[in-house]
Amino acid sequence: MRKHIPNFVTMINLFCGCCALVCVFYDHFYWVFIFLVFSGIADYFDGMIARLLKVKSPLGKELDSLADVVSFGVVPGAIVYMLLTKSPIGIESDFPVKWWALAGFLITIFSALRLAKFNLDERQTEDFIGLNTPACTMFIAGLMLIYEFDKGGMAEFIVQPVFLYGVVVLFSFLLVAELPMFSFKFKGMQWRGNENRIIFIIVALGLLVFLREAAFSLIIVLYVLYSLTRYFLLKNS
Repeated sequence: MRKHIPNFVTMINLFCGCCALVCVFYDHFYWVFIFLVFSGIADYFDGMIARLLKVKSPLGKELDSLADVVSFGVVPGAIVYMLLTKSPIGIESDFPVKWWALAGFLITIFSALRLAKFNLDERQTEDFIGLNTPACTMFIAGLMLIYEFDKGGMAEFIVQPVFLYGVVVLFSFLLVAELPMFSFKFKGMQWRGNENRIIFIIVALGLLVFLREAAFSLIIVLYVLYSLTRYFLLKNS
């Protein structure tokens, strides 16, 4: 029974991802975010539970990636698709699929490619190479919340095609780029070895307190910039 507990948690991730996907297409963006939060929590803890119980298995690894493809691949792609359908692009069509919005699913394609590479890449044991899919999803979900609540009057800007196409291109690249990004896997509870994680979490919490819904996308932008700055400074030192 014990060996199935991590897989059950992974299934919660998948189930919540499916619920989030349904909510996307009904424009229930607040609930999309709620379900993604539960998916993220389950995704964070399934591996931790497997390590604590010492029941890690190849099945669990593959199941985790399959769940992530839905929660952190299909869902963010669908969010961008729906945001693009709300853009003032002015194209009328009787075709049920909005072809100009399909670019959003490039996020899904590159997320699947990133997850496949991650399973084969033995270098990514502590930190990531390329942007991880939950972080990409958090950025896109942040855009969705800015649009939903019209934070700072930016809803109209968020659905501009040029902006969203730029987001798709940039984040598709970051998902598979050979660029190091620090992970949030803590090495015990001490300060030493966890400095970057602790500092970043404190900054992120501060942004959430002051900016609320508008903070999520900014947090990921800072995460990417901090990771890249740290990498280039270490490389040139």
